[in-house]
Amino acid sequence: MVMVVVQYQASRYFMVEVFMPDRKIRVLVAKPGLDGHDRGAKVVARALRDAGMEVIYTGIRQTPEMIAEAALQEDVDVVGLSILSGAHMALFPRIMQLLRQQDMDDVLVVAGGIIPDEDIPTIQQMGIRGIFGPGTSTQDIIAYIKQEMEHKQAA
Repeated sequence: MVMVVVQYQASRYFMVEVFMPDRKIRVLVAKPGLDGHDRGAKVVARALRDAGMEVIYTGIRQTPEMIAEAALQEDVDVVGLSILSGAHMALFPRIMQLLRQQDMDDVLVVAGGIIPDEDIPTIQQMGIRGIFGPGTSTQDIIAYIKQEMEHKQAA
């Protein structure tokens, strides 16, 4: 349900605030590149769903273009990228570029999988804010996403 608060002033209506109470956080979970291992992504997707989020899972072997288009079409709040192949430094920049081209700068992008510590600063500079390595608790991922969405709502 979308609620719009309208203020009437001097024979004119002005939209003051738009907010969506009780709207579930929409998360796209994607496996970019040729990585065919998706057990971890499925575990995270299920945990997010069990935490009350609406989850769209793209499946394996997605191109950056497919991921960005799905994010746009599904109107998601969060894009979660799961990668184990080591191709993150080739795929992540393209995904971020495509999201920006579609004016999706407000979408939280997080990543998980096998990501070397030395690559994390570069990935964060791309705009990928949450980076979760092997063994990260699903509860930590859920808490991070909820906290980020609360900050976004408050802003």
